[in-house]
Amino acid sequence: MASNTELGNMTLDTVILNGTVVDGSGKPAYESDIGIRADEIAMIGDLKNLEARRRIDAAGFVIAPGFIDVHGHSDITLLSDPCGESKIYQGVTTEVTGNCSFSPFPAGKVGPDVLQNQLKSTLISNFSWTWNNLDEWALVVEKNGISINIAPQLGHAALRVAAGALHPNPASKDELEEMKKLACQTIEQGAFALTTGLSGPPSGYADTNEVIDLCKAISSFDGTFYTTHARVGPGRHKSAIEEAVHIGEKSGIPVQFSHLSITDVSLHGKSFESLKIFEDAHGSGVDISYDVYPYTAAGAGLKQVMPAWAQAGTIEEYMSRLSDPRTREIIKAEVATGIREKPPRWDAWFIAFTQSGPNAGTVGKSVEKIAAERGIDPAEAVIQMVEAEGGNVMTLVHNRSEEDVRKFLQHPLSMIGSDGRAISPDGFYGTGRPHPRFYGTYPRILGKYVREKPQLFSIETAIHKMTGAPASRMGFKDRGILNKFMKADLVMFDPDTVIDNATFENPQRYPTGIPYVLVNGKFVIDDGEHTGARPGHVLRRGA
Repeated sequence: MASNTELGNMTLDTVILNGTVVDGSGKPAYESDIGIRADEIAMIGDLKNLEARRRIDAAGFVIAPGFIDVHGHSDITLLSDPCGESKIYQGVTTEVTGNCSFSPFPAGKVGPDVLQNQLKSTLISNFSWTWNNLDEWALVVEKNGISINIAPQLGHAALRVAAGALHPNPASKDELEEMKKLACQTIEQGAFALTTGLSGPPSGYADTNEVIDLCKAISSFDGTFYTTHARVGPGRHKSAIEEAVHIGEKSGIPVQFSHLSITDVSLHGKSFESLKIFEDAHGSGVDISYDVYPYTAAGAGLKQVMPAWAQAGTIEEYMSRLSDPRTREIIKAEVATGIREKPPRWDAWFIAFTQSGPNAGTVGKSVEKIAAERGIDPAEAVIQMVEAEGGNVMTLVHNRSEEDVRKFLQHPLSMIGSDGRAISPDGFYGTGRPHPRFYGTYPRILGKYVREKPQLFSIETAIHKMTGAPASRMGFKDRGILNKFMKADLVMFDPDTVIDNATFENPQRYPTGIPYVLVNGKFVIDDGEHTGARPGHVLRRGA
């Protein structure tokens, strides 16, 4: 039994008693008390006789490290919705940002106005960007305050914009050198990794060698790695992974493969083919892992079905092509034909979020239905909506199988990532129908895949995939494992009731069964309610 003498006669801030500890390592759960002082876990053991400012009885509850969302997109949303309700109510205490090539820095010589304009269809914001680099962005975030921690990555799309490489070709020698310089500066400022989004512009304009050269440029920085939204699409469930493996082999840095899935309906059930590539690469010495979310629908932009060449250059040039009658017809023909001449299933593409008047009333409807209502073909409907939104429309695409999702979740090389944003129902981003993963990813894992039958994996394995595994990938030294002297990022949940409540029809609903969440020792969720606290920090590589 611990005593106050071990703490130098100092009173603990919080003692959590009688809980079942799942520590994030994958080891078996055990019964214990947790003592918190300031922002750290001060003691673990029998703490019933210790003095504390607050005591919580956790009998019947699991105490785990706060969940680490290894794949998020809240770089900008947390400045508008700093309380991050959709994430913190799930138990997420740290989010990794800058994924899929999109980070709000560096601005380089073009400046923040140009960077914001080029990335506005993905990094949607209701304010002007004023920063030029990661350091300046982090100062804005910290000054504003955030309820969760964020760990920034460097986006390849931002690098391309900053270097002026908006053309539909691999970067020139001068452009590549500028990107290398900016990449090294950003990694030196604490970015954890370089990310690409190779299925769409401008990141997708790069060839494999461009990415390898950039990865080599940052390889000397300790702990950095490469994260990729790969060149996915019809028939690419193997080649997309093979390219990522090749980049890892040639550059010598670890690889994190984003939101692994099979979106080609004709290839459903082929998850074993994808997994074999990971296993073979891992067996040959490539440090590779992947993240996955527990849903059979993707979140995507309509820009993914638009020809890459049409999106080259500035947003204004892109819109000009759509307004030219002859060019518009060429674009429409390519949209109808589809990537690799495989027409999209327009009945599976549903509008999730719009900002323009012309698209009012389209949210929740399929492209097929919108086209029918307007009396036009689906390709023309897509172009009309993209044009009205100034470049992109966010959608939900029902294109995955539950069998493949379960296989990908279960594999030992997987970890959990939501691919979602931290938003709130009454905030700027509270309109539309976002993907339910924004609100439900982590409780869905604990409810549907741990508690419900057939059980996919144990609670210890699930928690490891949401804490220890992503912490290891990120190189966190003080988060992700529930241990003495680690930061007090903690979640307490009821294993018998925890579940997601967000659905595709009603996605902006908080989960059930997570009454307490602490970030850096502060209660952010207290008895099921947000306290308004903003104790989060911008984390830096190597810190």
